[in-house]
Amino acid sequence: MTEPTAPRSRTDRPEKIRCDACPVMCYIADGRSGACDRYANEGGALVRLDPLTILENCADDAPVVPFLDREWDGDLVTGEETFLTAVGSGTTYPDYKPAPFIVASKTADADMITVVTEGIFSYCGAKVKIDTDRHLGAECAPVRAEGEVIGHVTTSEYGSQMLSLGGVNHLTGGSKKEGRVTCASLLALCNGGSVAMTIDGGADLEVTAGQAPIVDGQIEERMRVGCGSATVGMFAAQWQGLVDEVVVVDDHITGVMSEHQAGKVIGWVPSGIRIKGRRSTPGRYFQVANPGTGWGGTDLSDPLTILGDWKPDQARPGLSLLMVSTTGENAAYYELNDDLVPVQQEMPTRLVPSVRRIEENCEPSLASVLFMAGAGGSLRSGVTENPVSLTRSVQSRLTRVTCGGAPVFMWPGGGITFMADVTQMPKNAFGYVPTPALVAPIEFTMSAADYAALGGHMDYVMPLEDALRGVHGRQNDHQLSGQRAEPRKSGAPWPVGRTGKP
Repeated sequence: MTEPTAPRSRTDRPEKIRCDACPVMCYIADGRSGACDRYANEGGALVRLDPLTILENCADDAPVVPFLDREWDGDLVTGEETFLTAVGSGTTYPDYKPAPFIVASKTADADMITVVTEGIFSYCGAKVKIDTDRHLGAECAPVRAEGEVIGHVTTSEYGSQMLSLGGVNHLTGGSKKEGRVTCASLLALCNGGSVAMTIDGGADLEVTAGQAPIVDGQIEERMRVGCGSATVGMFAAQWQGLVDEVVVVDDHITGVMSEHQAGKVIGWVPSGIRIKGRRSTPGRYFQVANPGTGWGGTDLSDPLTILGDWKPDQARPGLSLLMVSTTGENAAYYELNDDLVPVQQEMPTRLVPSVRRIEENCEPSLASVLFMAGAGGSLRSGVTENPVSLTRSVQSRLTRVTCGGAPVFMWPGGGITFMADVTQMPKNAFGYVPTPALVAPIEFTMSAADYAALGGHMDYVMPLEDALRGVHGRQNDHQLSGQRAEPRKSGAPWPVGRTGKP
């Protein structure tokens, strides 16, 4: 009979370590990761699980021979060939620490500094552009994921429906579930994942950055070439002599050829057509129908619904009529009978090329996701002891801001508010903390002289080659799990300018 094993004392158990990379301050047991899945306890050491990401200055379809996989020959590594992104670098939390990496390099014989850090963004969200002619929902209608409101519909743009998702109010201003679902949805969208959403009183969506959106289970194929009025103007000459009247049905501006200025200029004869709707200017009509997923973004399945009685002094039996949507997806041909009533006929061969030309001029439908955030004072203190000096440097364009090496659009006015196309960023560039908030990479690049002038943390500057050899930032309290190299995205500008200026 074996002796019973003595119970393990509390002192024999491996001690948990505390992670201070975000405000949650997880206690992490050996072999486990924190709540964010970004940091882990490996044998009592805090280890960052995501590898530090390096951009190589080659096209994204070229084979990558990363610096970290080849023997360093002792030559200076320049910023023209290698760029250290903030993906996997770590944060400055609790905000008194310098950025994880402050690296020096040369570009076109100019001394450059790149400050690399991951920001914890509560003030962030995604602006989503969905290329479709279909009505997705009323302006300001709530957008939901898993039943929780994560954003709203905003103003439509030409050929696209726009959504505003996330933001501090949804992340922190509602219930815990609302914040959790909002954070998870933003994380998935920004990392290239698919997110299912519903719009109150509107459509069901499935959105993936850089792919065709799915609306009510249907894959969108094209965005409109223009509004109804613009389509009439573009193709007026091509329809002249082939048909007596053309109506391009559109939710916003329906175009009528014989009344439109384009038709009048080329001598189009009045047809006697009447349109139900609010006449704006000749040949341009608003509010011909309600918004929807039918013809031209309206709720129409039968376009004849928008027609009134024809004027008997201008219309005639046999008059031909083409009705088409702004994408060419819907088209029908009619002729007036003896009672001046349109009767649908088979589409004549002579009109098929013009309908296809509309389709040809419609660009492929895509869903675009722009990450938008404001860099707060705490993040800026990782760059300089006087955060406002960084703001002024960015506003005066002495400092270039990138997001995972991707170019950003900087909003004018106060602060550092930026937007970045997530498809231009390295894979899995985003993380999260369960406060909840997103963790996103951000880099600040400037000349060495400008960095010193704004009061940068000069004592923490390291050569780029040291960073690439795996010497982690002196102010980090965690170990890096490794590095990975990625080529720059095709067509994307290189993060460090070649002219000597960032």
